Amino acid sequence: MLIARYRLDDGTHHGILEGDRLNRLARSPFETLESSGVTDAVADAILLAPVEAPRIFGVGLNYIAHIEESGAKPPVRPLFFMKPSNTVVGPGEPIVYPREGSNVHFEAELAVVIGRAGRRVPVDSALDHVLGFTCANDVSERVIQKEEMDQGALLIGKGFDSFCPLGPVIATGLDPSNLMLGARVSGIDRQASSTSDLLFGVPQLVSYLSSAVTLQPGDVILTGTPSGVGPVVPGDNVDVWVQGVGVLTNPVVAENANVGLPRT
Repeated sequence: MLIARYRLDDGTHHGILEGDRLNRLARSPFETLESSGVTDAVADAILLAPVEAPRIFGVGLNYIAHIEESGAKPPVRPLFFMKPSNTVVGPGEPIVYPREGSNVHFEAELAVVIGRAGRRVPVDSALDHVLGFTCANDVSERVIQKEEMDQGALLIGKGFDSFCPLGPVIATGLDPSNLMLGARVSGIDRQASSTSDLLFGVPQLVSYLSSAVTLQPGDVILTGTPSGVGPVVPGDNVDVWVQGVGVLTNPVVAENANVGLPRT
């Protein structure tokens, strides 16, 4: 099942994507998947980020090949950080290259969307708390990120507005243990890997995070990026793809460009 969040002239809705139609839900997918009985044409809809203003939990150094290319030691526990909710943009919306930026990187990631609240969730039932999965781009300004991390902090380097594209849909029923994912920059393949290379898998991440934080419906967990990360510049288009989810495409624009407000 592919769940979309979208805008029409009469407002914002959620629906099940089936071909060129959206079967509108009666309420939020975090409440029910019951149909409203209304169908909408995809051609009439603007796809939005599939979750509105979520809490975003990121994980660093979680793909074995990426750890090796970074020259880092494998973590003994998941290295969680947070991104502000206003980093989220949806499909087609711009990644804004900030005036302070000098080395901005893309990071293709599988994102976990929590569907059911929980605290101290056991590993063997962690997926019961997951609604589904989407594509994410954990955009990062590396110079600021390194300066922060050298001092034991991490926020601004990954926290600029628009630094977390999500979408295009939430896919349910996927096995997150062996999904292909990757990224293209302006049509050139830059990342291609599988979640089988994760150091800590999705159930372990959900369980570990919930040992400290009560997870809420709509929370988003970014599971880490594989090897092959690299820079983007204004004028680039970044495609992040995840098997079973689809492709998330965003242009990169300079901050002083007239890009308008996010759709979220």
